[in-house]
Amino acid sequence: MARFLIKASYTQDGLKGLLKEGGTARRDAAAKVVGSLGGKLESFYFSLGEEDLYLVCELPDVKAVMALTIHVNADGGSIANSVELLSCEEIDAVVKQKIDFAGPGS
Repeated sequence: MARFLIKASYTQDGLKGLLKEGGTARRDAAAKVVGSLGGKLESFYFSLGEEDLYLVCELPDVKAVMALTIHVNADGGSIANSVELLSCEEIDAVVKQKIDFAGPGS
């Protein structure tokens, strides 16, 4: 499974819902939707700064994370985007891959 960082910021309506439901209810809702896509929520954190939420989850593929962010964004309570995360071992395999590349001026 692929691992993703989901970053989200609440809209005004989303903040009203947060005030009503609380933080653990939002975490539980996130775990439920990730699970419905065949994935697992690894972590869920509220934050100060540019984003309101950071989630790390495992999902089967890019289509699953796209479905998640499209539905979340369409709801209007928050704006979410995703970043695929790669393990150190995955990067080891990437850097060992041989490619035919010539840089500028080579």
